[in-house]
Amino acid sequence: MKTLKELTWEHHKEAERQEFVKILMSGKINPELYANYLFNQHQCYNMLEPLAMAEGLLDKFPMIRRAPEIKKDFDELWTYSHKPEIMQSTEKYVRYCTEVLRDCPEKIMAHIYVRHMGDLSGGQMIRRKVPGLGKMYKFDINKNAEYGVSFDSIQQLKDEIRLSIDSHYVYNDASTATENVNNVVYEARTCFGFATNLFKDMLAFLKRNEKRFGDGTTK
Repeated sequence: MKTLKELTWEHHKEAERQEFVKILMSGKINPELYANYLFNQHQCYNMLEPLAMAEGLLDKFPMIRRAPEIKKDFDELWTYSHKPEIMQSTEKYVRYCTEVLRDCPEKIMAHIYVRHMGDLSGGQMIRRKVPGLGKMYKFDINKNAEYGVSFDSIQQLKDEIRLSIDSHYVYNDASTATENVNNVVYEARTCFGFATNLFKDMLAFLKRNEKRFGDGTTK
């Protein structure tokens, strides 16, 4: 049987191929541009994670919650008098969480898988490339006192998340993954789609503000 990772691989790669990802990984992304990206990420995580916690989906690994850490990164970098811009894809995602994911734990878990596994994986490379402290990508896996659970490594935490979703859901063949047939695969692919669209929106935002940001990097 294929894993969720295998069934969403092409959607994952499509997100990674976006031009904004290259800017994100350049090691020179403009701090204001990155902060605007963080602002949009915070809107998404701050809607998704409370839904997950209400269903007890983070009980085994509560330290993966990212919204408070993203807010800290944003607050560190946003020193401007004007407000950050919310992207269309972000507004759509917030509505999607409210209208589609609420009270549907298998759908919520698919989105947690896509976003938080990404932070635990590729996010560890991004952490070394972005301005500021990069708290979004730092996971305190040994917070025994606060959480009552701990992990020996990031890999062990990733394995626990993967086991949590792969052991509870049976996936159909990729060709039959539709909303009605397989919620988990469908929702994971949908989440990758939202991530891809945010990257596209950020690139469009950059181009609209080329005079301010240039190519999006600091010289």
